Amino acid sequence: MGVALKDIVTKEEIELKDLKGKIIAIDAFNMLYQFLTTIRAPDGNVFTDSSGRTTSHLIGLFSRLSRFLEAGLKPAFIFDGEAPELKKAERARRRELKEEAQAKYEIAVQEEDTDSMKKYAARTSRLTEDMINDAKELISAFGAPIIQAPSEGEAQAAFMVQNGDAYACVSQDYDSLLFGCQVLVHNLSIAGKKKKIKGIGFRTVKPEMIKLSELLNSLGIDRDGLIALGMLVGTDYNIGGIKGIGPKNALKHVKQSAGDYEKMFNELKWSEFFDTQWKEVFNLFKTAKVTQNYSLSWKPADKAMLQKILVEQHNFSQERVNAVIEKLKAGDEEKKQASLNHFFS
Repeated sequence: MGVALKDIVTKEEIELKDLKGKIIAIDAFNMLYQFLTTIRAPDGNVFTDSSGRTTSHLIGLFSRLSRFLEAGLKPAFIFDGEAPELKKAERARRRELKEEAQAKYEIAVQEEDTDSMKKYAARTSRLTEDMINDAKELISAFGAPIIQAPSEGEAQAAFMVQNGDAYACVSQDYDSLLFGCQVLVHNLSIAGKKKKIKGIGFRTVKPEMIKLSELLNSLGIDRDGLIALGMLVGTDYNIGGIKGIGPKNALKHVKQSAGDYEKMFNELKWSEFFDTQWKEVFNLFKTAKVTQNYSLSWKPADKAMLQKILVEQHNFSQERVNAVIEKLKAGDEEKKQASLNHFFS
């Protein structure tokens, strides 16, 4: 779900080249779900290989990761660990929504309603253990590092940015900001795509950057205030937030509280909406489980492994895979030449 801060967050459009040479910590689950939701056949079904294994997430990962590397980015993929207890209710809610969507999809199939089929099929997306393992195998073949978070991937990514080991977190959700990520990048997985804009046709999607310090300054609050604001509108740990409070109203309450969040949450009757104490949710963002046990190193892509995974195992186009491999080879040679020129200069 993520926290609904869209209406109060200001973003700066950037180009992919602006991230050249920078380490970006990618929320892997968030990106893979995007691929599973959007990369589908006209009837809404995911793409599969000849063995019936889902490949939509691999199609997206292959396309985006190769583009990141060609553009000189240094992507590191952060995978979720064990979810906090409070998030398990949100996961149960999502399962129910997927089941409802599946039932509506089956009705749409019977009625041959292709628009509804596509809409509801996308809402049934599930990321299985096999899909996760396939994604990790492909990422490793590309030579990019994988970091296993002890809990929330976004918290781990935020920690890496705070630690100076990465430049930005990459996610479509705003939770990274509540976890303290200083720089958040949106739209990296769909940059360059055409997006329909109501009333004005289409526009090309560009990456968007949000800087935490600038956001807090513009809102006139600190990070604690942002966490409290997020809790008022709802997070994965307190679904739905306080009824009737949107982002702008939440900002007003946070400012009026002058940091006395105990009083604010009591006055807004937190306990009538949630069994959990507000401090427990607040502390999940402040003291999230993270690890310092990670390695950030990039290797040349393993061309033979890419061929095996994509062409032999999952029936990707040999021509398309070869084209990407040739671009990666050219990039490797360019880097070697640049290093030699630097050494002898």
